[in-house]
Amino acid sequence: MGRFLRGLKDGELWGRECDGCGRRMVPPRMYCEQCFRPTDRWVKLHDRGKVVTYSVAYVNFDASRRRDPILVAVVEIDGASPMMGILHLLGEVRPEKVRVGMRVRAVWKKSSERTGAITDIRYFRPAGGRKKQP
Repeated sequence: MGRFLRGLKDGELWGRECDGCGRRMVPPRMYCEQCFRPTDRWVKLHDRGKVVTYSVAYVNFDASRRRDPILVAVVEIDGASPMMGILHLLGEVRPEKVRVGMRVRAVWKKSSERTGAITDIRYFRPAGGRKKQP
């Protein structure tokens, strides 16, 4: 996981590839759950993908009501195998505009603010707009 976390700090997404079945996994796994063998190498992935499922929440983590919803999605990452993705927040989009299959891109924290955590990605936004933070 160290390579994955260092990548996040550098504004990159990394996964693991399995020579047995050819899968590219993100989040990375040291063992392939399809082949039951160790994965073989780190592969750099894209910081964009598509929404495969999402939820609109009007409730906070403490069960209190929210005025503005939180949008959470599973994003299938480009360069990874189908259905390999990251659960993360969506931003810069209204709930009624979110769709399964919608193309999104990571919005990164400024490099000086990154710590090597999944939260170094602030959220995913609809693709085609602003580039990642320096």
